[in-house]
Amino acid sequence: MSFALSADHEQKLTDLLTRYPSKMAACIPLLHLCQQQHGWISHEIIDYVAKRLEVGVAHVQGVVTFYTLFNQKPVGKHQVWVCRTLPCALRGAGSILHHCEKKLGIHAGQTTSDGAITLRTAECLASCGTAPMMQVDKDYHENLTPEKVDTILDKLRKV
Repeated sequence: MSFALSADHEQKLTDLLTRYPSKMAACIPLLHLCQQQHGWISHEIIDYVAKRLEVGVAHVQGVVTFYTLFNQKPVGKHQVWVCRTLPCALRGAGSILHHCEKKLGIHAGQTTSDGAITLRTAECLASCGTAPMMQVDKDYHENLTPEKVDTILDKLRKV
C-alpha cells in the first residue's frame, strides 16, 4: 500500500518546502505532517518521504529512529509520557509510572486494549521544578499525585 498526503497536508508541504534551502532540510517537518495524518511512521511513509525529498531511505529511517516523537508503530488516541529524569525520579516519578501502569493495565511502551492510551517514559520533559510530571498529548501535568493522575486518565478514557 502506498502513502500519499491529503490535499490539505500537500498544501502544507508545498508551503514548508519554500522555507528551507534544500528539500532534505524539510525531513522532520514532513515526517510530522505524515504522522499527523497517519498516526505513525510506517515503512511506506519512510519510502514516500525519501522520494519526495530526494534523499536516501536510510537517511529518513535514521531520522525516524533517532527522534522519540516519531511513532514507529500504531499508538493510542492519546499518548501519556511520564518523565523519569533524575529530578522527577527523586520526587516520585517511579511511583507515578507504576500507578499509571496499574490503572491502565499496561506497561510503559504499550497501548491499552481499547486503543485509547499509549503509556511511555521520557528522559526529560523540561519541567524539573514541578516534578513529578507527565505530558498528555501536548499538555503538561505537573506536581502529580496518584489522585491527580486518576483524574487525568479518567478524562482521557471518557473522550
